Amino acid sequence: MKLAVSGKGGVGKTTFAALLIRSLSLQGKHVLAIDADPDANLASALGISGADKITPIAEMKDLIFERTGAKPGTIGGFFKLNPKVDDLPDSLSIKFDHIKLMRLGGVKKGGSGCICPESTLLKNLVMHIVLARDEVVVMDMEAGIEHLGRSTAKAVDRLIVVVEPGRRSIDTAVHIRQLASEIGLTQLALVGNKVRGEKDERFLRKNLPDFEFLGFIPYDEALVEADVNGISPFDVDSDAKQLVQAMIAKL
Repeated sequence: MKLAVSGKGGVGKTTFAALLIRSLSLQGKHVLAIDADPDANLASALGISGADKITPIAEMKDLIFERTGAKPGTIGGFFKLNPKVDDLPDSLSIKFDHIKLMRLGGVKKGGSGCICPESTLLKNLVMHIVLARDEVVVMDMEAGIEHLGRSTAKAVDRLIVVVEPGRRSIDTAVHIRQLASEIGLTQLALVGNKVRGEKDERFLRKNLPDFEFLGFIPYDEALVEADVNGISPFDVDSDAKQLVQAMIAKL
Protein backbone atom coordinates (compact mmCIF):
# COMPACT_ATOMS: atom_id res chain seq x y z
CA MET A 1 0.00 0.00 0.00
CA LYS A 2 1.41 3.36 -1.09
CA LEU A 3 -0.18 6.43 0.51
CA ALA A 4 0.51 10.16 0.23
CA VAL A 5 -0.85 12.65 2.80
CA SER A 6 -1.32 16.31 1.93
CA GLY A 7 -3.27 19.37 3.08
CA LYS A 8 -2.99 23.03 4.02
CA GLY A 9 -0.42 23.91 6.66
CA GLY A 10 -1.82 23.78 10.18
CA VAL A 11 -4.70 21.35 9.53
CA GLY A 12 -2.97 18.52 11.40
CA LYS A 13 -1.58 16.73 8.36
CA THR A 14 1.60 15.54 10.07
CA THR A 15 -0.34 14.53 13.20
CA PHE A 16 -2.61 12.37 11.04
CA ALA A 17 0.35 10.92 9.11
CA ALA A 18 2.07 10.00 12.39
CA LEU A 19 -1.08 8.32 13.74
CA LEU A 20 -1.43 6.41 10.47
CA ILE A 21 2.21 5.26 10.44
CA ARG A 22 2.31 4.24 14.10
CA SER A 23 -1.02 2.37 13.74
CA LEU A 24 0.28 0.45 10.72
CA SER A 25 3.48 -0.38 12.61
CA LEU A 26 1.45 -1.62 15.57
CA GLN A 27 -0.31 -4.02 13.18
CA GLY A 28 3.11 -5.50 12.36
CA LYS A 29 3.40 -3.89 8.94
CA HIS A 30 6.81 -2.62 7.81
CA VAL A 31 6.37 1.05 7.01
CA LEU A 32 8.65 3.34 5.01
CA ALA A 33 7.78 6.83 6.26
CA ILE A 34 8.78 9.70 3.99
CA ASP A 35 8.91 13.27 5.31
CA ALA A 36 8.48 15.20 2.06
CA ASP A 37 7.36 18.47 3.66
CA PRO A 38 10.26 20.90 4.18
CA ASP A 39 8.29 22.68 6.94
CA ALA A 40 7.06 19.61 8.82
CA ASN A 41 8.81 17.36 11.29
CA LEU A 42 7.40 13.89 10.95
CA ALA A 43 10.19 12.40 13.06
CA SER A 44 9.16 14.12 16.30
CA ALA A 45 5.49 13.39 15.57
CA LEU A 46 6.40 9.72 15.36
CA GLY A 47 8.24 9.93 18.69
CA ILE A 48 11.71 9.48 17.20
CA SER A 49 14.36 11.17 19.35
CA GLY A 50 17.14 13.26 17.81
CA ALA A 51 14.83 14.33 14.98
CA ASP A 52 16.63 17.68 14.62
CA LYS A 53 19.83 15.84 13.65
CA ILE A 54 18.33 14.19 10.55
CA THR A 55 19.80 15.81 7.44
CA PRO A 56 17.32 16.07 4.55
CA ILE A 57 18.54 14.29 1.41
CA ALA A 58 18.12 17.49 -0.63
CA GLU A 59 20.86 19.05 1.54
CA MET A 60 23.35 16.16 1.18
CA LYS A 61 25.56 17.92 -1.37
CA ASP A 62 28.23 15.23 -1.53
CA LEU A 63 25.66 12.49 -2.08
CA ILE A 64 23.88 14.48 -4.79
CA PHE A 65 27.18 15.15 -6.56
CA GLU A 66 28.20 11.49 -6.25
CA ARG A 67 24.93 10.20 -7.71
CA THR A 68 24.17 12.82 -10.36
CA GLY A 69 27.61 14.17 -11.27
CA ALA A 70 26.55 17.76 -10.68
CA LYS A 71 26.72 20.14 -7.74
CA PRO A 72 23.46 21.09 -5.96
CA GLY A 73 22.19 24.56 -6.77
CA THR A 74 23.37 24.41 -10.37
CA ILE A 75 21.00 24.57 -13.33
CA GLY A 76 21.94 23.37 -16.79
CA GLY A 77 25.06 21.45 -17.73
CA PHE A 78 25.23 17.68 -17.80
CA PHE A 79 24.17 15.28 -15.05
CA LYS A 80 22.57 11.87 -14.74
CA LEU A 81 18.81 11.81 -15.07
CA ASN A 82 18.59 8.27 -13.66
CA PRO A 83 20.95 8.24 -10.67
CA LYS A 84 21.30 5.14 -8.50
CA VAL A 85 18.85 5.38 -5.58
CA ASP A 86 17.81 1.82 -4.68
CA ASP A 87 20.21 1.63 -1.73
CA LEU A 88 19.16 4.94 -0.15
CA PRO A 89 15.98 3.88 1.72
CA ASP A 90 17.98 1.38 3.75
CA SER A 91 21.20 3.36 4.17
CA LEU A 92 19.70 6.81 4.91
CA SER A 93 16.69 5.92 7.05
CA ILE A 94 16.27 5.99 10.83
CA LYS A 95 14.73 2.85 12.32
CA PHE A 96 11.95 2.87 14.94
CA ASP A 97 9.84 -0.23 15.66
CA HIS A 98 8.67 -1.44 12.22
CA ILE A 99 9.23 2.05 10.78
CA LYS A 100 12.01 3.40 8.58
CA LEU A 101 11.98 7.20 8.25
CA MET A 102 13.56 9.33 5.52
CA ARG A 103 13.56 13.13 5.16
CA LEU A 104 13.57 14.34 1.57
CA GLY A 105 13.74 18.09 2.16
CA GLY A 106 12.83 20.78 -0.35
CA VAL A 107 14.52 22.06 -3.48
CA LYS A 108 15.26 25.78 -3.29
CA LYS A 109 14.53 27.11 -6.75
CA GLY A 110 13.49 30.38 -8.30
CA GLY A 111 10.74 29.02 -10.51
CA SER A 112 8.64 25.94 -11.04
CA GLY A 113 9.63 23.09 -13.30
CA CYS A 114 13.31 23.31 -12.41
CA ILE A 115 15.43 20.44 -13.69
CA CYS A 116 18.32 20.36 -11.25
CA PRO A 117 20.41 17.65 -9.59
CA GLU A 118 18.51 17.82 -6.28
CA SER A 119 15.04 17.48 -7.80
CA THR A 120 16.23 14.74 -10.16
CA LEU A 121 17.61 12.66 -7.29
CA LEU A 122 14.48 13.14 -5.16
CA LYS A 123 12.05 12.31 -7.98
CA ASN A 124 14.00 9.17 -8.88
CA LEU A 125 14.07 8.18 -5.21
CA VAL A 126 10.30 8.64 -4.85
CA MET A 127 9.79 6.67 -8.08
CA HIS A 128 11.84 3.78 -6.67
CA ILE A 129 10.04 3.93 -3.32
CA VAL A 130 6.57 3.84 -4.88
CA LEU A 131 7.22 1.38 -7.71
CA ALA A 132 9.84 -1.02 -6.35
CA ARG A 133 9.65 -1.20 -2.54
CA ASP A 134 7.52 -3.86 -0.88
CA GLU A 135 6.86 -2.02 2.39
CA VAL A 136 3.81 0.07 3.17
CA VAL A 137 4.82 3.60 2.15
CA VAL A 138 3.36 6.75 3.76
CA MET A 139 4.55 10.11 2.40
CA ASP A 140 3.88 13.27 4.41
CA MET A 141 3.71 15.85 1.60
CA GLU A 142 3.58 19.61 1.70
CA ALA A 143 0.38 21.39 0.58
CA GLY A 144 0.78 19.97 -2.91
CA ILE A 145 2.36 17.03 -4.68
CA GLU A 146 5.77 18.43 -5.67
CA HIS A 147 7.69 15.18 -5.22
CA LEU A 148 5.30 13.08 -7.30
CA GLY A 149 5.61 12.76 -11.07
CA ARG A 150 3.42 11.18 -13.74
CA SER A 151 5.33 7.92 -13.55
CA THR A 152 4.66 7.50 -9.82
CA ALA A 153 1.21 9.09 -9.45
CA LYS A 154 -0.72 6.14 -10.88
CA ALA A 155 1.08 3.77 -8.51
CA VAL A 156 -0.01 5.71 -5.42
CA ASP A 157 -2.97 3.81 -3.99
CA ARG A 158 -4.50 6.86 -2.32
CA LEU A 159 -3.77 10.56 -1.91
CA ILE A 160 -5.25 11.47 1.47
CA VAL A 161 -5.97 15.18 1.94
CA VAL A 162 -6.48 16.36 5.53
CA VAL A 163 -9.03 19.16 5.87
CA GLU A 164 -10.39 21.19 8.77
CA PRO A 165 -13.67 23.14 8.94
CA GLY A 166 -12.62 26.34 7.16
CA ARG A 167 -12.70 27.96 3.71
CA ARG A 168 -8.94 28.02 3.12
CA SER A 169 -8.62 24.35 3.95
CA ILE A 170 -11.43 23.54 1.51
CA ASP A 171 -9.86 25.67 -1.24
CA THR A 172 -6.55 23.87 -0.71
CA ALA A 173 -8.21 20.45 -1.03
CA VAL A 174 -9.81 21.48 -4.34
CA HIS A 175 -6.47 22.82 -5.59
CA ILE A 176 -4.62 19.63 -4.60
CA ARG A 177 -7.18 17.53 -6.47
CA GLN A 178 -6.65 19.67 -9.57
CA LEU A 179 -2.85 19.23 -9.35
CA ALA A 180 -3.26 15.49 -8.80
CA SER A 181 -5.60 15.04 -11.77
CA GLU A 182 -3.07 16.74 -14.04
CA ILE A 183 -0.61 13.89 -13.45
CA GLY A 184 -3.18 11.10 -13.42
CA LEU A 185 -3.56 10.68 -9.65
CA THR A 186 -7.29 10.13 -9.29
CA GLN A 187 -7.51 7.98 -6.14
CA LEU A 188 -8.13 10.74 -3.60
CA ALA A 189 -9.88 10.76 -0.22
CA LEU A 190 -10.36 13.27 2.59
CA VAL A 191 -9.94 13.09 6.35
CA GLY A 192 -11.78 15.72 8.37
CA ASN A 193 -9.69 16.90 11.35
CA LYS A 194 -10.36 19.21 14.32
CA VAL A 195 -14.08 18.52 13.95
CA ARG A 196 -16.03 20.00 16.89
CA GLY A 197 -19.30 18.19 16.23
CA GLU A 198 -21.96 17.32 13.68
CA LYS A 199 -22.17 20.94 12.50
CA ASP A 200 -18.50 20.90 11.41
CA GLU A 201 -18.93 17.52 9.72
CA ARG A 202 -21.98 18.77 7.79
CA PHE A 203 -20.04 21.90 6.78
CA LEU A 204 -17.23 19.80 5.27
CA ARG A 205 -19.58 17.39 3.49
CA LYS A 206 -21.66 20.26 2.10
CA ASN A 207 -18.66 22.19 0.75
CA LEU A 208 -16.82 19.11 -0.56
CA PRO A 209 -19.78 17.10 -1.87
CA ASP A 210 -17.98 15.11 -4.56
CA PHE A 211 -15.10 13.93 -2.35
CA GLU A 212 -14.85 10.61 -0.52
CA PHE A 213 -14.35 10.99 3.25
CA LEU A 214 -12.38 8.27 5.02
CA GLY A 215 -13.52 9.59 8.38
CA PHE A 216 -13.46 12.45 10.86
CA ILE A 217 -11.19 13.14 13.84
CA PRO A 218 -12.68 15.33 16.59
CA TYR A 219 -10.90 18.35 18.03
CA ASP A 220 -8.89 17.01 20.98
CA GLU A 221 -6.88 19.05 23.49
CA ALA A 222 -4.71 15.98 24.12
CA LEU A 223 -3.45 16.12 20.50
CA VAL A 224 -2.80 19.86 20.78
CA GLU A 225 -0.83 19.37 24.00
CA ALA A 226 1.14 16.51 22.43
CA ASP A 227 2.26 18.84 19.65
CA VAL A 228 3.17 21.62 22.11
CA ASN A 229 5.17 19.22 24.29
CA GLY A 230 6.90 17.41 21.43
CA ILE A 231 5.17 14.10 22.16
CA SER A 232 3.88 11.74 19.49
CA PRO A 233 0.09 11.98 19.18
CA PHE A 234 0.10 8.19 19.26
CA ASP A 235 1.49 8.22 22.80
CA VAL A 236 -1.37 10.20 24.38
CA ASP A 237 -4.85 9.06 25.38
CA SER A 238 -7.04 10.00 22.43
CA ASP A 239 -9.94 8.53 20.45
CA ALA A 240 -8.03 9.47 17.30
CA LYS A 241 -6.06 6.20 17.38
CA GLN A 242 -9.18 4.04 17.11
CA LEU A 243 -10.62 6.30 14.41
CA VAL A 244 -7.43 6.06 12.33
CA GLN A 245 -7.42 2.27 12.71
CA ALA A 246 -10.96 2.24 11.29
CA MET A 247 -9.73 4.31 8.34
CA ILE A 248 -6.92 1.81 7.72
CA ALA A 249 -9.52 -0.97 7.59
CA LYS A 250 -11.40 1.07 4.94
CA LEU A 251 -8.22 1.54 2.92
